[in-house]
Amino acid sequence: MHKIHMNNKKNPKQKPPGNRYDRSEWAGAFGDLGTLIPFIVGYISIIKLDPLGVLFTFGILLIGSGLYYKTPIPVQPMKAIGGAAIAGGAAITSGMIFGAGIFTGLFWLILGLTGKLNSISKIASKPVLRGIMLGLGLIFIIEGTKMMQTDFLIAVIGLALTFFLLTNKRIPAMFVLIIFGIAAGLIRNPELIKELANVHFDFRLPQYSLGQITYSDFFKGILILGIPQIPLTLGNAVIAITQENNRLFPEHPVTENKIAITQGIMNLFSPIFGGIPVCHGAGGMAGHVRFGARTGGSLIILGGILLIVGLCFSSSFLLLLSIFPASVLGVVLFFAGLELAVSARDVGSDKGDYYVLLITAGFSIWNIGIGFVAGLIMQEMLKRKIFKV
Repeated sequence: MHKIHMNNKKNPKQKPPGNRYDRSEWAGAFGDLGTLIPFIVGYISIIKLDPLGVLFTFGILLIGSGLYYKTPIPVQPMKAIGGAAIAGGAAITSGMIFGAGIFTGLFWLILGLTGKLNSISKIASKPVLRGIMLGLGLIFIIEGTKMMQTDFLIAVIGLALTFFLLTNKRIPAMFVLIIFGIAAGLIRNPELIKELANVHFDFRLPQYSLGQITYSDFFKGILILGIPQIPLTLGNAVIAITQENNRLFPEHPVTENKIAITQGIMNLFSPIFGGIPVCHGAGGMAGHVRFGARTGGSLIILGGILLIVGLCFSSSFLLLLSIFPASVLGVVLFFAGLELAVSARDVGSDKGDYYVLLITAGFSIWNIGIGFVAGLIMQEMLKRKIFKV
């Protein structure tokens, strides 16, 4: 992994760098597609959410995050909520999704405003925090390899192209991967060319969606979807993203409370126009950075594209996505996982630190919240010399 902003000493009179929109930012803008697209497709095709609402709110939130933070602090679908909703199928209503979003928004906004999260994060040592990153990285690598199995030949070519161009500043790897993915999709399924003729301009404005929430939906959304998401968000989208942002971009530091507040605001806004619960997942930053992003410009670029597609082509959205092979999305996810996992290399040389790291990572593959707690327990056991390794 190449080094990013390694000089932590700043001239107090020097203004921190702002957003850029060069080709590296354009390439990095698409670095989180491996997680973004599968969840959005699931929400639209299985839960039957209006593509306009999902894309419009996602676009607005990405632009807002890029303008506010000025680093690639991402906006991602909340994975526990998204996974449970998509797995639940017809039993999950749009009102439950929106209710879960409102609950999530209020929860993190209140927690951030009370200022408690900074204290919570100080309890965890570096091995615990790096263990979360390693565990999340391994999750991405495993899921990426599963997606690559859908067309192994295409995946191998995509992997080779990406490795070859990964540090090439003139030809961003993501651009080549996108072009290759589209070409491979059309070659594998020539009928898609005829189907793409059905893509048409269809301008619409988003509709107010809170009227779809019943009291039953609201409380079911909290119990079934919202509450199980909390530990995952704490570990990945509050503590891990804060550590990762401050490690990579010390000139734009953030705090856990600040992240929680913007996460709360996002989730209170999203349901108004039919959007889904979202978070600042650390995996998203790894994906954006791995493919070239260094500022919030990458988020603004992606947000602008989603906004235009949502407002003008929402009825053709799933058709547009059909040309991009899942195996190539798996390659994107795989490299995002590598970027996350490699951040654990600076944990130190102490054997006890490695135990804490690996225990945290191992349990995080199962559940990041449980991994965080397991790492803390192991950390305290070793610190108090209850047992030795």
